[in-house]
Amino acid sequence: MRHILSILLENHAGALSRVAGLFSARAFNIESLTVAPTEDPTVSRMTLVTSGSDEIVEQIVKQLNKLIDVIKLIDLNDGPHIERELMLVKVLARDAGREEIKRLVDIFRGRIIDVTDTTYVVELTGASHKLDAFIEAVNGELIMEVVRTGVSGIARGTRALNVGTPTAAPRSPTKPAKSGERAGRGAVNPAHLL
Repeated sequence: MRHILSILLENHAGALSRVAGLFSARAFNIESLTVAPTEDPTVSRMTLVTSGSDEIVEQIVKQLNKLIDVIKLIDLNDGPHIERELMLVKVLARDAGREEIKRLVDIFRGRIIDVTDTTYVVELTGASHKLDAFIEAVNGELIMEVVRTGVSGIARGTRALNVGTPTAAPRSPTKPAKSGERAGRGAVNPAHLL
């Protein structure tokens, strides 16, 4: 089964490679991966698509939670969510074929964002299956190039993934974390004040 994991992680060098390394070391496949900073420049949001049984994904989540760079994560498949992907497609568009491409772009609610004498660059946004359907609808000989961003997703309703959403009982800001327990984001370690 396909799962979309949304992960908040520290925005610093090596964080992405540690997540990718975890998948590689355990022979888990990453179908798509997108990463970008959040509204907090010290935090990045990673959206990772993988496939596997519920047991395998549960193991992946446990391993990801052990990484020091990971702040929080959720499996978007655990509830209602919205997912989108952006695709740019460069197609040959000559003579009567130009009108056919325009018609297909309209049907799929895309946009032609670049035009030359012989080509169009088409922008499409939507669920992955919509983008796949567009590629299937266009004559394969006309497609020159395809670029896809990978899936981005967000939970619907009040469920949210952000640094301010508590995942555990708050700790006193002056009480250090117990051995083996990670200090909460924003918690003050008294040793750092000296």
